Amino acid sequence: MRFSGTYTALITPFRDGKIDVPAFQSLIERQIAAGIDGIVPVGTTGESPTLDTDEHIEVIRLAVEFAAGRCQVVAGTGANATAEAIELTLAAEKLGATGSLQVCPYYNKPSQEGLYLHFKAIADATKLPIMLYSVPGRSSIEIAPETAARLAASCPNITAIKEAGGSVDRINLLVQALPADFGILCGDDPLMLPFVSCGASGLVSVASNLIPEVIVSLVKACLSGNFPEALALQKQYYPLMRGLMSLDVNPVPIKTAVALQGHCTPELRLPLAPMSRDTTMQLTALLQTYKLL
Repeated sequence: MRFSGTYTALITPFRDGKIDVPAFQSLIERQIAAGIDGIVPVGTTGESPTLDTDEHIEVIRLAVEFAAGRCQVVAGTGANATAEAIELTLAAEKLGATGSLQVCPYYNKPSQEGLYLHFKAIADATKLPIMLYSVPGRSSIEIAPETAARLAASCPNITAIKEAGGSVDRINLLVQALPADFGILCGDDPLMLPFVSCGASGLVSVASNLIPEVIVSLVKACLSGNFPEALALQKQYYPLMRGLMSLDVNPVPIKTAVALQGHCTPELRLPLAPMSRDTTMQLTALLQTYKLL
């Protein structure tokens, strides 16, 4: 399976400390109605570090059930322990997920050889197509292009990488190192246009939780080569995309924004804290600028 197009890194709605199942279902329906290609539950935006194992698997189960085959479900099943990542990935495969997002291990800072062995062990344990996830801002290390190339050569089911290092030049390096049919997904909404111009094949979006139709249009314009239309959308929505990532740590602003629209509560799990009153006012004003409230 080739990963390309628009994917939404879903928030995980909570109510009174538990997963808000109706809100989660409604969120997924909005994504599908907007023409999203896939949803990515229990990634960074889904607050995966604060879900226990049972909850993590339950969110994947619900995502598969609610998507009902209408879009891809790329389950976040990565971990900093290889055995845990394999356990979650096998659970996602059994539940019917169509792919797996594998984050670069965090905190323990493995070498590139360690990364290779980690991801290869996961790939060997599952038949699911795997999207690697390089996000040095969260994990303190990145997946080197050479390591990604080794994995692509030795693991047929590792078919894509989500690049969230904020560097356009990384896309150039990945394009040089990887097979032509290997998917390269942008992991930062504001960088979609320049990433695609250098060879990226899609976007894993945070903003699409809030404005799925706009993000779908932006990605389609980019991938079809209609860069004037893409640039117009980029210029129009860049302040919103940037605000959703800069007003507070992700996923605090996006969950607060979706809550302000009335689609869920703004409830987060510690150590994530609610936005301050002043920052919430800034976010509210930003949303009002786009007539989203």
